[in-house]
Amino acid sequence: MEYQNRIFSTSCPHPFENLQFLVRTEPKWCSRISNKKKEKWKPHQSLFLLFPHFFLLIQLLICLAPTVSTQSWDGVIVTQSDYEALQAFRHDLVDTKGFLRSWNDTGYGACSGGWVGIKCAHGQVIVIQLPWKGLGGRVTEKIGQLQALRKLSLHDNLIGGQIPSALGFLPFLRGVQLFNNRFSGSIPPSIGSCPLLQTLDFSNNSLTGPIPDSLANATKLFMLNISFNSISGSIPAGLFTSSSLIFLALQFNNLSGSIPSSLGKYSTGLQELSLSYNQINGTIPDEIGSLSRLRKLDLSNNHINGRLPFSLSNLSSLELLNLEGNHIANQIPDSLGKLQNLSILKLRGNRFAGHIPAGLGNISALTRLDLAHNNLSGEIPSSLGDLPNLDSFNVSYNNLSGPVPIRLSVKFNSSSFVGNLQLCGYSPSFPCPSTAPPPAAIPPPSPATSSSSRHRKLTTKDIIIIAAAALLIVLLLLCCVLLCCLLRKRASASKSSKGGEVAGRAGSSIAEKGVPSTGVEAEAGGETGGKLVHFDGPMAFTADDLLCATAEIMGKSTYGTVYKATLEDGSQVAVKRLREKITKNQREFETEANVLGKIRHPNLLALRAYYLGPKGEKLLVFDYMTKGSLATFLHGE
Repeated sequence: MEYQNRIFSTSCPHPFENLQFLVRTEPKWCSRISNKKKEKWKPHQSLFLLFPHFFLLIQLLICLAPTVSTQSWDGVIVTQSDYEALQAFRHDLVDTKGFLRSWNDTGYGACSGGWVGIKCAHGQVIVIQLPWKGLGGRVTEKIGQLQALRKLSLHDNLIGGQIPSALGFLPFLRGVQLFNNRFSGSIPPSIGSCPLLQTLDFSNNSLTGPIPDSLANATKLFMLNISFNSISGSIPAGLFTSSSLIFLALQFNNLSGSIPSSLGKYSTGLQELSLSYNQINGTIPDEIGSLSRLRKLDLSNNHINGRLPFSLSNLSSLELLNLEGNHIANQIPDSLGKLQNLSILKLRGNRFAGHIPAGLGNISALTRLDLAHNNLSGEIPSSLGDLPNLDSFNVSYNNLSGPVPIRLSVKFNSSSFVGNLQLCGYSPSFPCPSTAPPPAAIPPPSPATSSSSRHRKLTTKDIIIIAAAALLIVLLLLCCVLLCCLLRKRASASKSSKGGEVAGRAGSSIAEKGVPSTGVEAEAGGETGGKLVHFDGPMAFTADDLLCATAEIMGKSTYGTVYKATLEDGSQVAVKRLREKITKNQREFETEANVLGKIRHPNLLALRAYYLGPKGEKLLVFDYMTKGSLATFLHGE
């Protein structure tokens, strides 16, 4: 029976069965269980001895039940120190979704897989892994009691507060992933005291302060990511003294100072380096050419100046080079054509001058080339059109000249070439001048030939062409006469419709202000520089009169606000100011306003004028109806 119990205890690790097995066999490491717990399990031991078959059945059912964790449990329950640290860790967290509900008070399930996110070895916690759990609160300093902790993964939560300095006192800590949280404060300098630290990711938090110099002591660190924070100060020179560093991401911070020259002296294994969107100045050190394994280099959007070091051509593994948004000057080195693995080259927004190196056409792996917003001159090398994988190309806003290679003009639209005044051939609007040879000199005709051509008779084709041209001229003249007659008729009809008091008031207003009273549309501009267009009607006023009139809000709608405007002469008009976000552009607005201004009907309120301001203001002027609107008449106030 003891042999059978040993078999089941080994094949199906569970805290209760393993404790039973430990009590019966009493190995040396059984001292972890207190005497009280041994006394507690003695009745169960006698019970199993009385019912051996029942005990075997229970063991079989437990072994067939699904386990909580995929890891195999070594049968040792969590130590008291680690249990207290886990309870303190849970206490300072805010678990709104109840993921930590399994962390019960007994602690027996902590190492057997019963506690979510916890893994143990020999009763000590080695992994805390709780990403995407919606956890809030903070991380307690008592996490330093977990002396066997190797990995802490709490990324993509809502945890805030400071990063506990106690992490630096964990001798076996290898990985820390706290990215996408709300941590604040500075990076604890003690974190560099972890001798086995390999990965450190604090990205996308609210960390401030400098990068600790003590990180240089983490000699096994190969991945460091503190991007998307507010880290300030300069980059520690000792950060690049480690030969194990492979990945370094410091982008989107407030780092300043220059790039340390130690970059290429020791960190020869570096493969990815991103320092973009900082305030780094100075030049790119020549030592960077020693990073033979570097695949991605992003120094964009800083204040780097000087020239491109020629040693960049030694980066034979480089796939991405992004230097846009800096102040780098001089010529683009021809040696960049040696970077055969380069896929993306972005030099936009610098001060490069001179010619585009033809050697860039030798980089067959190149897919994106951006040289826009520089001072490059000369012609575009035809070799760039032979790049087989190029799918993004931009040389706009330089001083380039000459024809664009045919393959580039066919493959890319005009936005890739605009801003180069002497560049041609990339659009039908910018054709290149013809290079055809000048025509040969025509010998003067002989006297016999000239006399015969002078007396040559007109053919039937010539007569038809002349007759058609004459008929077309007659039709054009007839159309002009009809148009003039129509305009005169409309003007006389408009004048005859004016009379009585309205005509007298309009005439006096016209005499005072000098505005023409013609029935056709008249345009007038005030001191503001706007444009006022009148339609036929009794009102005559200038743009300054309209803008200086006293206004009273009558109503608002989604299209604008209606005002009651009183002019200087006492006359009143209704002015509707249209909202800028819903109106059309100026040309479409004028077209539709001119159509509406010509509509006259006894049941429609006539549009008398409209005004276009210098800043895009759009006003519609109507007659003011003293008895209110149709809605007021139907429904009352």
